[in-house]
Amino acid sequence: MERSYETTDLWTYRESGTIGVETPAELDLAGYGVEAVDGSVGKVDEATYEASSSYLVVDTGPWIFGKKVLIPAGVVDRVDDIEQMVYVDRTRDDIKNAPEFDEDRYRDEDYRAEVGGYYGRGV
Repeated sequence: MERSYETTDLWTYRESGTIGVETPAELDLAGYGVEAVDGSVGKVDEATYEASSSYLVVDTGPWIFGKKVLIPAGVVDRVDDIEQMVYVDRTRDDIKNAPEFDEDRYRDEDYRAEVGGYYGRGV
């Protein structure tokens, strides 16, 4: 079943207040857990807060053998700074099947287009 998700820019965090904090940049999300709509997917290794190019690098740990994935900021549904948890509006399988994080290419436009295409189509 295909799902669609509304966000004006996949690489921008949602409106302040809708993700549980005034602005994500107020928090260092590194080390926060990441929860998909159907369960845990790992921990945040890195988070950026750049205009129109924000993302999370998530280490899925032993769940899928240490794979890291790049998740655009627009996929973040909310942040709970008390629980230190980031909630994303995708399933565990969506994250599992996402393109693997490429440390050499993650700032490259072609790679970001590939990742954005994956998440933007409502996986």
